[in-house]
Amino acid sequence: MPWKNQSGGPWGGGGGGPRGPWGSGPQSGGPTPPDLEDLIRRSQDRLRGILPGGLGGRGGLLLVVALIVAWLLSGFYRVNTDEQGVVLRFGEFVRQTEPGLNYHLPYPIETALTPKVTRVNRIDIGIRMLEDPRRGTTARDVPAESLMLTGDENIVDVQFSVFWVIARASDYLFNVQQPEGTIKAVAESAMREVIGRNQIQPILTGARAAIETSVQELIQKTLDDYKAGVRITQVQLQKVDPPQQVIDAFRDVQAARADAERLQNEAQAYANRVVPEARGDAARVIQAAEAYRERTVFEARGQADRFLKIYQEYAKAPEVTRRRMYLETMERVFSGMDKVIVDPNTARGGGGIVPYLPLGELGRDSQTQQRTTRPAGATQGGTR
Repeated sequence: MPWKNQSGGPWGGGGGGPRGPWGSGPQSGGPTPPDLEDLIRRSQDRLRGILPGGLGGRGGLLLVVALIVAWLLSGFYRVNTDEQGVVLRFGEFVRQTEPGLNYHLPYPIETALTPKVTRVNRIDIGIRMLEDPRRGTTARDVPAESLMLTGDENIVDVQFSVFWVIARASDYLFNVQQPEGTIKAVAESAMREVIGRNQIQPILTGARAAIETSVQELIQKTLDDYKAGVRITQVQLQKVDPPQQVIDAFRDVQAARADAERLQNEAQAYANRVVPEARGDAARVIQAAEAYRERTVFEARGQADRFLKIYQEYAKAPEVTRRRMYLETMERVFSGMDKVIVDPNTARGGGGIVPYLPLGELGRDSQTQQRTTRPAGATQGGTR
């Protein structure tokens, strides 16, 4: 409401009449302090005009006090375990509160926001999930987001999902105007960059985990530069295929490569089985040859040592050693033979012993003797 501004000062100059918002003119030392009773009376008059039936003096004061107390108590608020409290004072961030019962100055001085910081949010890129009352949840491809250029100038259809949580509520609420849109744009840009650094064959086969890790790190770095207050928990590739127009040819190529890999694995398995066996046989032959060499060398050394020892004894007594060697040799030769010893003097003296008679067969039974071939000139009854 405008105030009269006469001469002198913001509340009016000299002269009569009201000179300020409280209805009292300036004194000699400056503006007069407001009259508290007059202020309460005016407030009561306004309440009487608003509330039906009017208010008594004491009852109206009690109502005002109750309203003030209720207004002060409205500053209590609760932050759940999955939330984080953010207190604003006239729209400006002043502090961050933890889960539990907290207090801020009542509205409109301070307000509190409680975003959920443990809930995992999901953003799909290249695909949209649509809710159909009759068919349930259906997926719709978005080629404008999913078609990407690889490092070897091929086109690949990539659909993926980004999972994120709020890491710092104040940054999430005030540093980025549209957090979800920003995360989606950054994720799509990061995926295009990583796909552009790789060739199509690793992308379609064995590089999925490496791509997910690289994209997650790149998204997190970019959002940290923006101070978005967001933490990326996972990047998950949903579908990585060639474009629909050439997918049949790519599948044929993948099948051929799978067959080649299978044959290589079979050949490697055969080699892993045959090579150790061949190495084992070679080691066995080498060990047998080494054993034969050692045995031969030791036997030769033993015989040489034996010969040297015999020679040393022979050199000491040649005749005795020569006779002993002769007797040992004859013993070894005749040890496995049937022997008949005849005194030569008896044979020359005409003792009736025929040298050709098989004396070795005389100890056998008569039936065996009859079947034994006799030399010419011999009789069955005796000798001549």
